[in-house]
Amino acid sequence: MFLPGRRGAERMQTIACTNFKGGSAKTTTTLYLAQHLALKGYRVLALDLDPQASLTSMFGIQPEFDLREGDTLYGAIRYDDARRPLAEIVRPTYFDGIDLVPGNLELMEFEHETPRALTEAKRVGANTFFRRVGAALAEVESNYDVVVIDCPPQLGYLTLGAVCAATSLLVTVHPQMVDVASMSQFLLMAADLLSVVRKAGGDLQQDFIRYVITRHEPHDGPQSQIVALLRNLFGEEVLAASVWKSTAIADAGLTKQSLYELERGSVGRATFDRAIESLDAVNGEILGLIHRAWGRAA
Repeated sequence: MFLPGRRGAERMQTIACTNFKGGSAKTTTTLYLAQHLALKGYRVLALDLDPQASLTSMFGIQPEFDLREGDTLYGAIRYDDARRPLAEIVRPTYFDGIDLVPGNLELMEFEHETPRALTEAKRVGANTFFRRVGAALAEVESNYDVVVIDCPPQLGYLTLGAVCAATSLLVTVHPQMVDVASMSQFLLMAADLLSVVRKAGGDLQQDFIRYVITRHEPHDGPQSQIVALLRNLFGEEVLAASVWKSTAIADAGLTKQSLYELERGSVGRATFDRAIESLDAVNGEILGLIHRAWGRAA
């Protein structure tokens, strides 16, 4: 496989997929983007920051049985002397071109330990919790072109760390009014918290921020109205393509697979083709944004 790689002046792209509304397809978006980039020849690191570990499960790892203490990102960002180099935690996956930092419930320890660390001045660097994710990823930067992060559905310390580490953000949106209202609250809370982080020295300069419309039913009238509203409010910050709701994606997920792993006729050819076309359009648009950030022609 031809590996495009990065040129000397190009920094590793770190893309955080976030929203605190469950069911907005963060994990699915992360999985398909990682696989699309790998199929295009890029070296991809998938980072599961969600304690529910759905992304980890999709790569065939049982988070409650296959991982030992310290086998998640928490092992590389914890505050005590048991911290490990991230390179020791990264593991290959069955999908050529993708490595994984798995997740499980251990990640909640960072949410519990950070407030305690912030109150203990003797812990050097504890007050820079928002830099720890980025510092860990910097250890393996030369090994990857793109990192994709599946953030937890909450605005906690892990999510803030991921946003600060990210060079780009994807906010997934299911076009239903309750989801849009939840996203609005998420954005307001994020703006308040990140302003505090910025004042504390956090680097929040992303190459791009885009809203990704997911589970879209283009022939549904109310959904079309909401999509039009989002495009009117956010303009080009909403991806032109959207991920269509498809039984093909759902059926593939039942066996912990993606459509990129299945044969074309395994879930109905017409349904398969429509879903793949939708996914490729979204992921191709994101890849174009990555190229633009690298200064390459689209």
